Amino acid sequence: MLTLSDLKDHVGRIVRDKGLTRLPEPVQLRSGAMSQDFVDAKAALAEGDDLERACRAMLEVASDMGAEFDAVGGMTLGADQFSHVMAVLDGKRWFVVRKATKGRGTDKRVEGAALGEGVRVLLVEDVVTLGGSVREAYEIVRQTGATVAGVVCLVDRSDAAGPYFAADKVPYQAVLTYRDLGIDPVREGLVRS
Repeated sequence: MLTLSDLKDHVGRIVRDKGLTRLPEPVQLRSGAMSQDFVDAKAALAEGDDLERACRAMLEVASDMGAEFDAVGGMTLGADQFSHVMAVLDGKRWFVVRKATKGRGTDKRVEGAALGEGVRVLLVEDVVTLGGSVREAYEIVRQTGATVAGVVCLVDRSDAAGPYFAADKVPYQAVLTYRDLGIDPVREGLVRS
């Protein structure tokens, strides 16, 4: 059995080798921030074994921070692969938060496991820059009445999301940070040079 440190080292190599690109010019990220470093976790974890290792690392991080949960998920598309695999590995339920309702059918914002009073949730995300997607998922999950037991992301590109969750006493941790990847942190739309 690999230790959390071993898992983090292995996942770090995968992300650096298969998902980190240094671009000639800064590009705009979803957060609005600019960066020359692009972290593509979906490409990095496209192979099943790599995704499984990353999910095991995320489960170990959740365990280390004491997050006990019944369901795992987050905002689609950044959380989908993690929520499904982590649910299988840990015998939990999964869910995803839609970016918007469809306007037809059940018109639900949260799909998969039913969330509500008494349900403990682990929120997951692939790459967090300033935390917009994971914070939106957090607010939507809270509206269901569920309790957010913790938040785990694969990569944190800044130090912005942690204080947001700390203000609500929700544990937050990343498997990897910008320090682990050797890239510049992103701060409020600017790359620190």
